Amino acid sequence: MPSAKKPILLMDCGANAECRAEFLYQFGLMGSLYMKHILKYDNPSVALANNGEEETKGTPLVKEAYELMKNAPYNFIGNIEGRQIPFGDADVVVADGFTGNIILKTYEGVAKVLMNSIKEAFTRNTLSKLCYLGVKPGIDSMKTQFDYKEYGGAVLLGVNKPVVKAHGSADARTFKNAVKQAVWFLQNNLIEEIRNNLNNG
Repeated sequence: MPSAKKPILLMDCGANAECRAEFLYQFGLMGSLYMKHILKYDNPSVALANNGEEETKGTPLVKEAYELMKNAPYNFIGNIEGRQIPFGDADVVVADGFTGNIILKTYEGVAKVLMNSIKEAFTRNTLSKLCYLGVKPGIDSMKTQFDYKEYGGAVLLGVNKPVVKAHGSADARTFKNAVKQAVWFLQNNLIEEIRNNLNNG
């Protein structure tokens, strides 16, 4: 997902609605490996989505996951609140699939409202349309950053083959980018890396 700094990874965003603490621990591990091997982040930071930054906050599941993750072999930085996620305060955000899906869909909705508001502001009158010409490259860049078609879909980690779940309204460009992600898996041997690290964990 896009952020103010650079792309971030949300684990899980809908595949596993109900999770155990060890799942969240493993999501952090797989997400860290993805960011390291696919996006080439050096020592990617991993945070746990929560309703507060304090270690004592959250549901029993989140508290138990926190205890596991603070001793993890990856760069766990603690809890992250929803408002921090768009700022890119963590490279990987870990949540159960129910919570993660709400984060994802809220992200999508806010981005759409924002883009529609910008469009309305610049199409209001002749002067605003002229002003738009001056900022068009920046607006186009922002639209690309928030366009799900640029990403192809959500990757499914922890399986034996590359799987990319495309959006229900995917077009040819979306599928092209989904295939690109699958190729990255193979080129970077990510599946084997995940398997080895989970077996050693």
